[in-house]
Amino acid sequence: MTDLFKKKCVPCEGNIPPFNIDEIHKYLKQIDGWEVIDDKIDGFHLVKNFKFDDFLQSQEFVNKVGEIAETEGHHPDLWFGWGYARIKIFTHAIKGLAESDFILAAKIDKIN
Repeated sequence: MTDLFKKKCVPCEGNIPPFNIDEIHKYLKQIDGWEVIDDKIDGFHLVKNFKFDDFLQSQEFVNKVGEIAETEGHHPDLWFGWGYARIKIFTHAIKGLAESDFILAAKIDKIN
């Protein structure tokens, strides 16, 4: 792991190209357990599933993710229910992945 979680997400207005597969793999090594999904419409996404003992733990985790997302100004797609949460991260403006997506993933990985 690296200090990627210490960086700040930078808002993207679509003025950069999305990461290519080589850049994605370089950054993927810096986060824990995230999967890369190639969506033919919206490009590459980061996805990770989390397991919990009950609904309350899932909800508390998702609330912490929401706090990070608001602080960083970068908002993932979230699904959660009894004992699970699923997070999908990508940059809508470029239909793919950028450094901020990996920064957000690293910050989420630090949630206890």
